[in-house]
Amino acid sequence: MDLRTEKSKKAITEAFLALRARRPLEKITVRELCQRAQVNRSTFYAHFQDVYDLSDRLENAAVQAVLDSIAHPEAALQDTVQFTRELFAAFAPQERQLNILFSGSRQGQMCLKIAAALMELIYQHYPERRDDLEFRIALTFRIYGGYYAFAENRRYGEEQVIAAIGRLSNGSST
Repeated sequence: MDLRTEKSKKAITEAFLALRARRPLEKITVRELCQRAQVNRSTFYAHFQDVYDLSDRLENAAVQAVLDSIAHPEAALQDTVQFTRELFAAFAPQERQLNILFSGSRQGQMCLKIAAALMELIYQHYPERRDDLEFRIALTFRIYGGYYAFAENRRYGEEQVIAAIGRLSNGSST
């Protein structure tokens, strides 16, 4: 990618995140985004179909950044406490961007995208489990349950909540 293209994409991304932090996705127009990024509409359309395409790509990149930060995805089955800690630690550097991208009407999409990507990552390490319905249900339960349990209880102390989620994912409460 040449330097001009890289600069244009960066300007568009930064302008989008600034607008998205203040307004719902549905209220952002290509026109105002281009004005803020100081690029032509043709430049925007050379890279993205519309603001929804841009948002989707940024969401996917943020999710991938979370997954790339998980050093031991195989621990999802071997050591759920370690895996839970790694997963939540991977969220920390991306939290601000995730909160911006997945706010408003996009809020429910974060857990869906994280779960799908995380399941695929785990299946890469355990391909034999891909068609195991009970495993899939248990994994879905752990991911969704852990996400919402953390969101609801983090005010009680993130480390304590993460440790409890890890233990509960392993089937033990103490």
